[in-house]
Amino acid sequence: MEILQMEDVFTEMLDSFERFQITTKVIFNDRGTWIETEDSFEDNWTLQKKRQIVEHFIDTIKHGGAVVIAKQGAHLVGFAVIEAVPFGSESIYRELSFLHVTRSVRGRKAGEYLFLKAKEIAKLLGAEKLYIGAHPSVETQNFYRKMGCVQAIEINEFIYKREIRDI
Repeated sequence: MEILQMEDVFTEMLDSFERFQITTKVIFNDRGTWIETEDSFEDNWTLQKKRQIVEHFIDTIKHGGAVVIAKQGAHLVGFAVIEAVPFGSESIYRELSFLHVTRSVRGRKAGEYLFLKAKEIAKLLGAEKLYIGAHPSVETQNFYRKMGCVQAIEINEFIYKREIRDI
């Protein structure tokens, strides 16, 4: 795990990153009750989306946030993005806007290590809590629960409205 430096960012750095996920079950909150239900959809980033995320890396670093990366040899196999701007009534939150592991290395603890490093970096940036708008798939929700995440006390409307299916 390492913190990405501006000089290490290049446009094609995510070109071979495989953000592919087939979701068959999701979890959602219905008036305070967590419900698991069947839902089928696929996530697969385009090259254009990957390049947009690299631009987001640059913007995040420029404005005081951080990008943590995991590599296998020379290949980037995972990343986590901690946003620059604190928020909440007491400014204790920082958004963990991305935490992704390429398909070929999932299930090998890279996500856990990235999450723990992101927590460490967020604390160094002054955050008391990470705020995550997480994918509603059962697998993703189980991962975050395993990592000790709980539902946020304060809801950030901007983040919520960006993807209303996220938890």
